[in-house]
Amino acid sequence: MSTKMTKTMKITYTAVFAAIATVLMYFEFPLPFMPPFLKIDLSGAVILIGAFIFGVGPGIAMAAIKDLIHVTQTQTAGTGELQDFLLTCTLIVIAVTFYRLHTSRKGAFVGCAVGTVVMSIVAMITNKLIILPFYVKGMGWNLDMIFDLCKSVNPAIDGMNAYLFLGVFPFTMIKGIILTTITMLVYKRLSVFIKEKRLSVHHPATTN
Repeated sequence: MSTKMTKTMKITYTAVFAAIATVLMYFEFPLPFMPPFLKIDLSGAVILIGAFIFGVGPGIAMAAIKDLIHVTQTQTAGTGELQDFLLTCTLIVIAVTFYRLHTSRKGAFVGCAVGTVVMSIVAMITNKLIILPFYVKGMGWNLDMIFDLCKSVNPAIDGMNAYLFLGVFPFTMIKGIILTTITMLVYKRLSVFIKEKRLSVHHPATTN
């Protein structure tokens, strides 16, 4: 019997990884000297690991499930979840695609590094074109009020460009580095564990 992962097994693992990521998304923390409303959670690491093991499609599905669940309890009218989905998908598509073309630890690392840089650029674009305009036009916030919050932790952030280049970009880079580090430490061992479980399902031990 083939040891290739069945569709049912892949769906099951996708659901399990999505569930773990959903729980982890509730545990978030800010970074020193960064805008206080920008917070990191480790759910992206679970999804990135899952995408490396099962592929880009399941990885995107995990991200979608996680953010759809969280949007039911959103405190940002869904913009935070949309941002999380776009950034997570950017990272996993680039990182996993590069890894599939260069299947090695170095390939995975370079893929994550490139994905992190692109994700950080996308974060600046989405903040300027989607997130901030929504808070200003949709929720009546004042840009100066937003920048004042940023200045309370970093006086250099005194306008849009400073917010994007001194706040959003480095914050997202640090987030990507954290997610990449966790992935590099866990991915291979978990991949081997799942492979062994798959083999045991297809070839169960027999007793005389």
